[in-house]
Parts: sequence; structure tokens; C-alpha cells
Amino acid sequence: MTRTLYEAVGGYDALLALSHAWHRRCMADPLASHPFSHPGQHPQHSERLAAYWAEALGGPTDYTDGMGDETSVVRMHVGNGRHDELNERCIALFSEAMADVELPPETRGPLADYFRWSTESMMADEQSREDIPDGLPVPKWGFDGLQQVKES
Repeated sequence: MTRTLYEAVGGYDALLALSHAWHRRCMADPLASHPFSHPGQHPQHSERLAAYWAEALGGPTDYTDGMGDETSVVRMHVGNGRHDELNERCIALFSEAMADVELPPETRGPLADYFRWSTESMMADEQSREDIPDGLPVPKWGFDGLQQVKES
């Protein structure tokens, strides 16, 4: 049986450690701290982010079972205009955070690809929050990239 990227990184605990490490690096960075400095930041941001990543990487559906859905995630990130420099900085900090928590080497490339893809795809369209449709599925990512979503 093929392991998911979620299993290969070490599951939720590894993703939670990654989320905390990335958040710490962002908060310490003058450019990357900006998105985290506004009111309304969820007090369990790192836990929720780890649950979202877990689901996207083939793990349990805890995020969509009780925390939110893809539509809410996309709506949270759109409508802020282009910010390529910020995106690149956050992507670089993500790579550094993977090293901080010593994720298995074979998972770092696929995770870096996922983080870049998700960051760029969230910012690709300058849509307004109202333009985002309800019911979007969480995109799934594996060792080979974006996975096809099976229609039910």
C-alpha cells in the first residue's frame, strides 16, 4: 500500500510542529508578520492550519468535519491584492521551518511544492470574497503533486 504524504511526514503531530515553526518564523520576519498582525487571528491558528494541511496531504478530515471548508479558506485569503514579495518570503520561511522540525528529507520537496502551489493558487485570481463559490473541496496533494478529486 502506498503511503500518503501525510503518513510520510509523521502525521498530525509533525504537521503541528511545522505549523508552529512556520508561524514563529513568520512572526519574527518584518515582511511576513503582516498577515498575522491584524485582529481576528484565530487563537488556535497553528492547530487549525495543521488540520487543514493534514487533510490536504491525505490525512483525516478533521478540518472539514468541524473547523471550516475550502471555501472559507479561499475567502479568507482573496481580495487582498497581489503581494508577490510577501508570498515568496512566506514560501522561503516554510522551507526553513521544514528544516527546523527535521521532517523526513523525502517529504520536503513535495511539501515545498504543495506550499508554493497553494500559496500561488490562492493569490492567482484577484476575485472578491463574494465570487468564491460555496462547497469547494480541499485540494489533495501527494508525492506526485495535485491529486485528481473523484466525483461522487
